[in-house]
Amino acid sequence: MRLTALILPTLLLATLMGCTQFPELDGAVSDGGKHADFPDLVPVQTLLAQNRTVGPTHEQTVAGLNARVLALRNRAARLRGSVVDANTRNRMRNGVN
Repeated sequence: MRLTALILPTLLLATLMGCTQFPELDGAVSDGGKHADFPDLVPVQTLLAQNRTVGPTHEQTVAGLNARVLALRNRAARLRGSVVDANTRNRMRNGVN
């Protein structure tokens, strides 16, 4: 009884897996990719050194972030100001004529 309880679900699962349609992968790779050479195997240290030379430097990153912080603070200061100017506010208090 115990063996049947294990075999039946396993057989059912294997049968269901056999009914799955395999996805079409032939069109997923371009012709250039199919005929491309394998990449060269290089030491990891070479890749790490190359990674350090690509992209912005630390100083450029800090300067960019500081400029962005300043721009966001200026924008926040503008948003804190009044939306309605004083002349319009007085007209609203007195009622629209």
